[in-house]
Amino acid sequence: MDERIGYLLKRAQQTLRLVMDTRLRSLELTTAQYAALSALEQTPQASNAALARACFVTPQTMIEIIKGLEAAGFVSRKSHPEHGRIIQTILTASGSAKLTEAHRVVNQIEVEMLTGVNVEDQKAMAVGLRQCFENLER
Repeated sequence: MDERIGYLLKRAQQTLRLVMDTRLRSLELTTAQYAALSALEQTPQASNAALARACFVTPQTMIEIIKGLEAAGFVSRKSHPEHGRIIQTILTASGSAKLTEAHRVVNQIEVEMLTGVNVEDQKAMAVGLRQCFENLER
């Protein structure tokens, strides 16, 4: 069982999540909050539905994540100028600064995770993983 790709992938994901949860806690962030802030950095003023899709959570879960980020002052929310029912979430200056700190933490985790894996193998791994999820998304 230890050599099955799916098992190894899940084990790596679980371990990565545990380490991220632990280290991001020092910044008073959860991994889910980090994912939401990162998604906002990539897609400014995203809707709740778009953020939920980007972070692989339900819209209801994303509402709770955004509430926590808003209470911390890391995001603000406003109505879409053309579609009043759509609420946009905006990364604040404080949120951007917190995200910069969190990126440093997560980048360090990735460096540690990939220790001993040469650059060529890292590129091959990225290509292989992308192919795996693309195959399954079809």
